[in-house]
Amino acid sequence: MFDDFDKYMRVPDEWAPPEIKPYTPGENLQKWLTDEKARDQFVIRAGTDTEVLWNDARQSKTELVYKRSYWTESFVQWSPLGTYLATVHRQGAAVWGGANTFNRLMRYAHPQVKLIDFSPGEKFLVTYSSHEPSNPHDANRVVINIFDVRTGKVMRDFKGSADEFTIGGAGGVAGVSWPVFRWGGGKEDKYFAKLGKNMISVYETETFSLIDKKSLKVENVVDFSWSPTDPILALFVPELGGGNQPARVSLVQIPSKVELRQKNLFSVSDCKMYWQSNGEYLAVKADRYTKTKKSTYTGFELFRIKERDIPIEVLELDNKNDKIIAFAWEPKGHRFAVIHGDNPRPDISFYSMKSSHNLGRVSKLTTLKGKQANALFWSPGGRFIVLAGLKGFNGQLEFFNVDELETMATAEHFMATDIEWDPTGRYVATAVTSVHEMENGFNIWSFHGKLLYRILKDHFFQFLWRPRPPSFLSAEKEEEILKYLKKYSKKYDAEDQDVSMLLSEQDREKRRMLKEEWEKWISEWRRASEEEKLERQRLRDGEASDEEEEYEAKEVEVEEILDFSEEVLFEE
Repeated sequence: MFDDFDKYMRVPDEWAPPEIKPYTPGENLQKWLTDEKARDQFVIRAGTDTEVLWNDARQSKTELVYKRSYWTESFVQWSPLGTYLATVHRQGAAVWGGANTFNRLMRYAHPQVKLIDFSPGEKFLVTYSSHEPSNPHDANRVVINIFDVRTGKVMRDFKGSADEFTIGGAGGVAGVSWPVFRWGGGKEDKYFAKLGKNMISVYETETFSLIDKKSLKVENVVDFSWSPTDPILALFVPELGGGNQPARVSLVQIPSKVELRQKNLFSVSDCKMYWQSNGEYLAVKADRYTKTKKSTYTGFELFRIKERDIPIEVLELDNKNDKIIAFAWEPKGHRFAVIHGDNPRPDISFYSMKSSHNLGRVSKLTTLKGKQANALFWSPGGRFIVLAGLKGFNGQLEFFNVDELETMATAEHFMATDIEWDPTGRYVATAVTSVHEMENGFNIWSFHGKLLYRILKDHFFQFLWRPRPPSFLSAEKEEEILKYLKKYSKKYDAEDQDVSMLLSEQDREKRRMLKEEWEKWISEWRRASEEEKLERQRLRDGEASDEEEEYEAKEVEVEEILDFSEEVLFEE
């Protein structure tokens, strides 16, 4: 290359040691985690403004951290561990962060970027754009870049027609399933994979090339999902040859590509896979045809991933013809909830993978009959769940304690579109976004269903809690803290008492000010009454008294003719 000639011609004859720049420590991007009040942050977008706020639930209000107009051109997104806030622009994406404010840390050039996705450990950022072809008969051209988040360097790019990226999955833009690349191997960001025709392409991030330089060949594969914690792929292959070849779910170890477990499923019309957050269990929801093939019923295949030989249990509902409306695992737990039924008010059942008398069997805990719910929102810490009726149910909320199997509270946020738990499981946000014209804004609730405060915002687009990184404490240490919680909680109980007293003092001060305002208002009217006394006396023909009891009451009867008519009567 001629550029190389120029480069080597410019090398000086005399060697000079490179200049050593003094080390300047970077900002602590995790400083928000050290908040003395242990509060959480969230970001909202309303109109042209984007705001990052503290949730000061004790004071029942928000506290502004940073606000900026036209900060993004379409949406904002937190990175999975909460270190960065990403914004999207015509020229590309940018990430922001800092100790006390939000500075731009890095830009990622990608013209007309439409979608972005972080890897679970925040090391990489995937950006996506779709461009219309010059020939209207051709498919859209797709560009996907994978950037190193810290350096901004493009590690790998993928370009091709939209048809190459539309296989499997749901959602996305222009038929492309998003995210196109799904990350595996937990927070280490070791692997990412893409669904192709009759194959799954698995890449490793050391070299950003295919593992063993070839894709995993799987005939007619239509979907796959990674374990949240381990490099294990669950993949689904539908029925072939009119039922001669059954559908199957396989678990494949990466990078060895060894099949750990396989389950054949007969008469299956559709299949969905749900991983538990610790990667301990996998639930496969299989919709099966009845013998007549005229209708379907649903069952669950439950894989115990961490147990020897990965045992599988089959679970069918009491009424196996019930339609499944929603399914959700308890985070970090062994329970799951299912909304099922064809009625306007479906039932909700709770199951446990560890029954008290038999640890290796799934058992039903309870069924709640006739609930106005179509969505499940578990607390990140498990135990508590919000049973929500969105869309047609107009924002019905039921706060349920699964340990005690009892309802803590029922409430309503009319027309609510979004529900999100804060990362600690202490508070719940419900929001009405701009898909509705009325009542835009958000409510903050306690975990047991008490409304703490509500804020209305016109043209409300987004509400996102800032995620927290996993705790550094070991499971043993967390258990020890729970054991001696009363000892630790004394300090915080005292703080709560101080806050409560401060709030009481503020309340008293507010009432005192209202009383003063009322007395001032009364005295002004008294003064005005005194000033107008002479005028009132004149109007009363010289009577000076304003006192009612000094008047003499008289009853006077007045006759008044209202109408007069004359009628002539003829006699025969």
